[in-house]
Amino acid sequence: MSEMFSGQSPQEEPVPQPQTVRVAMPSLAPTATYVILGFTVLVYLLQMASTMMLGDDLPLMFGARVTGLMREGQWWRFLTPVFLHGSVGHIFFNMYALLSLGSFLERQFGHGRFLLLYFLGGFAGNVFSFLLTEGYSVGASTAVFGLVAAEGIFFYQNRKLFGGQAKSAISNAIFIIAINLFIGLSPGIDNWGHLGGLFGGAMFAWFAGPNWKVAGIFPDFHLEDQREQREVMMGASVTVLVFGALAAVGLF
Repeated sequence: MSEMFSGQSPQEEPVPQPQTVRVAMPSLAPTATYVILGFTVLVYLLQMASTMMLGDDLPLMFGARVTGLMREGQWWRFLTPVFLHGSVGHIFFNMYALLSLGSFLERQFGHGRFLLLYFLGGFAGNVFSFLLTEGYSVGASTAVFGLVAAEGIFFYQNRKLFGGQAKSAISNAIFIIAINLFIGLSPGIDNWGHLGGLFGGAMFAWFAGPNWKVAGIFPDFHLEDQREQREVMMGASVTVLVFGALAAVGLF
């Protein structure tokens, strides 16, 4: 014998909808960016003064990426080229890019992590240039390409936070990379250095870049970086080991 029951089914509770909230982004002053920019300009002024007064560009002579001298043990040349430039136009465009990218990235990465990003990108770029080109090269573009790559990685890893802005920023980074690599096919431009900077900046940012999460209770929302310090150290270590090993191939 079966029984039948009549009545209304329990009312289903509405599924909560995602809410859009406003959260202040980090407002850290990009001090390291300004210091790097100011020091690089100072070095270029010294290059000009040296050329005018002595007839030789001594900073370039002692700091440029020169393959033969690096094989002889002048390893500081894996980093010093980022402070040297070949013309006013060269330094202007590199410093403009540094100011544009660095002002944003330093606020996200913090002073120390930004400095690691900048110099690891420069180091990686000069390693590629050392291995794959002859002669000499100078310029901060190796480090700047590392910043471009890091910006793309940052927006990709934080795409849920930035929404449509992330997609636009990633597309813009890819466009800038493609255009500059195409321009880099011209004679006299160290495209291998640019590629090395890209790989170095991307590698460090992937392992060590900030991973923001919205935390707190309304209305006091704030951002918290989920990236642990050990991950930052691992990212720096992996980048140094990979590109250090590549440099060792050419040195030894």
